[in-house]
Amino acid sequence: MMRSETELKLNKIWYGGVAIPWWLRVLEPVYKAGNLLDRYLNSRRRPEDIASAFIIVVGNITAGGSGKTPVVIRLCQLLRQAGFKPGVISRGYGRADKKLRLVSPASKPDAVGDEPLLIAQRAGVPVIVSADRCEAVRKLIKQDINVIISDDGLQHYRLPRTLGICVIDGNRGFGNGHLIPAGPLREPLGRLASFDSIIVNGESDLIPEHLLPATHMSLEAGLLRSMNDGQSWRLSQFAGCKVNAVAGVGNPGRYFDLLRNARIKVLEHVFPDHYKFDAADFAGMDKSLPILMTEKDAVKCKNLGLKNAWFLSVDAVLPSDWERDLVKRVSQGLRKEAKRS
Repeated sequence: MMRSETELKLNKIWYGGVAIPWWLRVLEPVYKAGNLLDRYLNSRRRPEDIASAFIIVVGNITAGGSGKTPVVIRLCQLLRQAGFKPGVISRGYGRADKKLRLVSPASKPDAVGDEPLLIAQRAGVPVIVSADRCEAVRKLIKQDINVIISDDGLQHYRLPRTLGICVIDGNRGFGNGHLIPAGPLREPLGRLASFDSIIVNGESDLIPEHLLPATHMSLEAGLLRSMNDGQSWRLSQFAGCKVNAVAGVGNPGRYFDLLRNARIKVLEHVFPDHYKFDAADFAGMDKSLPILMTEKDAVKCKNLGLKNAWFLSVDAVLPSDWERDLVKRVSQGLRKEAKRS
């Protein structure tokens, strides 16, 4: 199943310069009013019993991928190295139920969601999914976790937060600058001023300098790992090869560009974000060519019996001074809380 006609049309309107239809413009103020009401009501309903927890919310203000999951993984690694005990909470988008579940590296993606499973496999920290993120926070606190990272949740206004980090896709910026459904924005751009840190994924001239002070990050390609026999190859070893490139992520173009920059000839196979793959999705691909997919997609394709299939891991690379400052903020925050208690 490739991306739907509706999704393709919206992307052309949001990011491709196509004029916004009148009926989307009519719905935009309705969405804006609902968002403002939601924020007003739920930000006043934050539970007092978890108000003192050190919670870092990593998210974005646009629909679709921005690179937040690699940031979450990097924060977990960074905080572990600094001697903290981090854990991750997530809604677990697209999973079969809304119950609270502890995610293990062996969990099934249908039960916990693809991104939480990837985080559990890569970050080596406790990960909990729940429709009620506050409930997930309570569960992690009982496990003696002292820093909680929310994968997404900037718009989950009932969730207390110590730090809010907004990740922006430098390739696409804010699109046409309109709110859903007329544009990709989940919140008005004025909301950016309330975040503690803005991270732009990649260099970009789409983010007005007067609008925000931003930290730039990059996504660094790791190894290509075989889904058949555990082999690991460098991306450069595929240079000159033609491949079936599979991406069911928010911004597949970024992944395809990364492969092309490594001089790989790409046959694009684009699927919706969080897509649930089955073997039939690969039946029509040229079987003489290798399949290269994102690591997020690979967690859902592990048991499909694919031949000559590989996934590419990527790592968020953040400025060292930004990372030192974050560790300092966490350390100071935990010390203050220890003195109060």
